[in-house]
Amino acid sequence: MKTVAATRYVTPLREGGSLPAVVEADDGELYVVKFLGAGQGPRALVAEVVVGELARACGLRVPDLVCVSLDPAFGLNERDPEIRDLLRASSGLNAGLAYLPGAIAYDPVAPPEVNPALASAIVWLDAFTLNVDRSPRNPNLLLWEGGLWLIDHGAALYFHHAWAGAAAHATGRFAPVRDHVLLKQASKLPEADASLRPRIAATLAAGLLDEVPDTWLVPGDGAPDAAAVRARYREWFETRLANTAGFLEEAEHARRANV
Repeated sequence: MKTVAATRYVTPLREGGSLPAVVEADDGELYVVKFLGAGQGPRALVAEVVVGELARACGLRVPDLVCVSLDPAFGLNERDPEIRDLLRASSGLNAGLAYLPGAIAYDPVAPPEVNPALASAIVWLDAFTLNVDRSPRNPNLLLWEGGLWLIDHGAALYFHHAWAGAAAHATGRFAPVRDHVLLKQASKLPEADASLRPRIAATLAAGLLDEVPDTWLVPGDGAPDAAAVRARYREWFETRLANTAGFLEEAEHARRANV
């Protein structure tokens, strides 16, 4: 992944629980930065990057993802003590998404038309990656330049917060899919499954997990270092790919019950 250096803190995005912010980098671009020192910790950054790039591999629109380097002195002049403490705790590499100027939040009350193939691909990906943050309350979808863009994947892959239950999640059906904001439109889930499984497999085989900074891969639960943690993720994804039938059936059942 491309790495840029933060040069200017522009504005906090206080609607996000982890206090992300718009930051200018040394390439002259603006990024929405998710910080290493936020309450969700580095695992949320792993999910942000990995799920975002898997979405891109599936042909879905995702803002460009970069690593944003924060110097220890960055933000020391910030007046807000909460922001100052967050920036101090986030020295090193953070996750950044390209800022989409003028983007409009997806409104589930008056939603735009989303074709079934696109809706199905998004529902499938979110069920595959255990993303609970695509509900009507919190769609994490933007409308920009005539397209639907996926953002904020830090809540996905929640198994990595307690590795002891990871295997069960890898083969699980993912009941939260019933609350997916696009489920009603997702009438082509079997087609999405057939199309996206090989794309996911190819992307993982090409080394997507190697793009994750070692500093985000927290040792523990019998994994002594970043390499061991990375291997755990690979094993989890391989198992999940071999067990898509369960969550596909769950999604189909929920969709038909609500149509």
